[in-house]
Amino acid sequence: MIHTTMSIARSVLAAALVGAFLAGCASNPPEPEWEMNAHGSSQKALDAYLSGNARVEKLEWERARAEVARTGRPDLLARLELLRCAAQVASLVVEPCTAFEALRQDAAAPERAYADHLAGKPLAAPDVALLPAAQRAVAAPGSGGAALAAIEDPLSRLVAAGVLLQAGRADPAAIATATDTASAQGWRRPLMAWLLLQVQRAEAAGDKDAAERLRRRVAVVEQAGGSK
Repeated sequence: MIHTTMSIARSVLAAALVGAFLAGCASNPPEPEWEMNAHGSSQKALDAYLSGNARVEKLEWERARAEVARTGRPDLLARLELLRCAAQVASLVVEPCTAFEALRQDAAAPERAYADHLAGKPLAAPDVALLPAAQRAVAAPGSGGAALAAIEDPLSRLVAAGVLLQAGRADPAAIATATDTASAQGWRRPLMAWLLLQVQRAEAAGDKDAAERLRRRVAVVEQAGGSK
């Protein structure tokens, strides 16, 4: 039937989510066509979103949804929507994951827990245990920016930072870590979001030098362009 894991480039988070989304029996039968198509489109959509190419992102998400819809399984579609919402949280897009919520009643417990985590909601211990491993540390009560250091995967680290920010637990070090992570990967969309947040905080603190330095970084990123 379906392989238990997928290799989404540069992202353990994406691998975990898409792996769950495509989870099933790890036996020998060939991969179904819809699975291969959904895998390819979701990966391209993630890459396009992080790089700021909205046109390609929209097209590939639509293709991925269409392929998953061929299965007639809303639980799989819910997992796909969570993948997109996770990328948005990493880029500080703070809004309800409405596409998932429309499918929540058919989603499994791990997906419901993950959606609540992405929204910055406090989770009970049993729900924390259902999260992807990289997210469990930041979901623990009282956790802060120090928990980000234990997350090796860049996208997972950015998602965790976004969750901390929504929960009001992102200290300056956490914000700097998120900015540096997006910068190292060349992910234009989340980098702009985290840099602009730093600009706002520097201005609020009256640190004109820091604000100007950060604006120069913003100006460099803007030169990269990207389709909005």
